[in-house]
Amino acid sequence: MPTVGRMWVQLAVIAIWVLTAIAFSAGTKKSTNAEPTRRRDTTSRIGIGIVALSFVFSWVGPWWFFMRTPNKPTLPVWAAAIAIALALTGTWFCVAAVRTLGKQWSITARVLEQHELVTSGPYNIVRHPIYTGMWALQLATTIAFSSWIWWGLVPISTAIYYLGTMVRVSREEKLLREQFGPAFDEYARRVPALLPLGARGGSNDASGVSA
Repeated sequence: MPTVGRMWVQLAVIAIWVLTAIAFSAGTKKSTNAEPTRRRDTTSRIGIGIVALSFVFSWVGPWWFFMRTPNKPTLPVWAAAIAIALALTGTWFCVAAVRTLGKQWSITARVLEQHELVTSGPYNIVRHPIYTGMWALQLATTIAFSSWIWWGLVPISTAIYYLGTMVRVSREEKLLREQFGPAFDEYARRVPALLPLGARGGSNDASGVSA
């Protein structure tokens, strides 16, 4: 089976991560000049903590098991291709979403005084494109950095990420329903939450809190 040096795949994934970090930094600068916040849900930070744990497994998992599992310096070409494709896709979702939200983007779930419904760009594909993008990046990172542990960390870290994301999604969508009522309910029926499956498109109201 054809293989490629794992180091090159890891460097590619890191470079793509840098693009995402730059987009988040730019979004944070814009959001600091946003209008006053009407409501904020700090419980969503619990989800952030759980998601962070999934990235711990993705990035440093191999070092925890180094004595038990031999280092594998190569990846199958198909795995390398999947990792890079996921990373690029994830970065596109993140960058596009941050640009679309503008000043409304925030790490913590919130609704501004003059919060607007968002329907353009990635928000017409999934309701939480930043979480979709981060999930793709999380999978890419796990494949590139941790998959030599018999691929065991791929499902483990993915499950942890999903759990944390569902905490955040539930808190954000509670704010959205309180703010926009039937408009958000219609949007939720039309556009899937995380996976771009079944979206019907159109120009009806969509919305974004932070991701």
